[in-house]
Amino acid sequence: MKARTILRAEPAGTPPREHSHAGRGRIRTTPGFPGAANPRMLPPMEKLLRIPLTAGGAKREVSGVLIVPRGAQSCLVLAHGAGAGMHHPFMADVAQGLALRGVATLRYQFPSMEDGSRRPDRPPLAHAAVRAAVAAAARHTRHTRHMRLFAGGKSFGGRMTSQAQALEPLTGVAGLVFLGFPLHPPGKASLERAEHLLDIDIPMLFVHGARDALAEPDHFRRSMARLGFRGTAMEVDGADHSFHVPRRSGCTDMEVLDGILDTITVWMQAWQL
Repeated sequence: MKARTILRAEPAGTPPREHSHAGRGRIRTTPGFPGAANPRMLPPMEKLLRIPLTAGGAKREVSGVLIVPRGAQSCLVLAHGAGAGMHHPFMADVAQGLALRGVATLRYQFPSMEDGSRRPDRPPLAHAAVRAAVAAAARHTRHTRHMRLFAGGKSFGGRMTSQAQALEPLTGVAGLVFLGFPLHPPGKASLERAEHLLDIDIPMLFVHGARDALAEPDHFRRSMARLGFRGTAMEVDGADHSFHVPRRSGCTDMEVLDGILDTITVWMQAWQL
């Protein structure tokens, strides 16, 4: 299996180079390379947070989980998808896997999930939660030298983050990371949900499963082409919206996730050069 990844660490105007990474979708790394997980490193302790937010004149709080490994220089503010909160195994695996790669994370609940509802919040409330989480990450990492903030999330969480960024830039955020961007509802291919991405002027990384029913390949590639150098794509062959791959692919879902986390780590480091 191969994961096609376009990594753009060059200055704007430099033609991108496409790399086809063998090894079951994993970027090849060498011992000691910052993008590789260190099997000897124990993940740091999780810190539970209460994140204040104001929306529609009302004040409230949502829960968050902060992980800051020693020496971290990047922090990803990570929003969950619709119907699955920050404690979902995928979200926890992403956060712990990035910690082993030296990347801090703050994952958090949207208000509806905080209240025990699986119905997604309306965009204004979700956008307020995104901004509050970014502000909380900045506060809790302000004493860490050279820390750069990134934001994004899984599916719905990534789309709410990008909408918030398009409406008004998220303070201090250097780039956006999308884990399965929901380009359209299943069976209703469209580019309408991608229109706001054209209003974003910071780098964006899209991790995309080739079998994702919420982002059909042709429409996904068309949306990427419109973004030009602002968009970087990692396409995982055989993966669906949840990055599950069939057994015949010859690899496991965890191996796929390892490749995804390697790519996220390297991409964030590239924008720190």
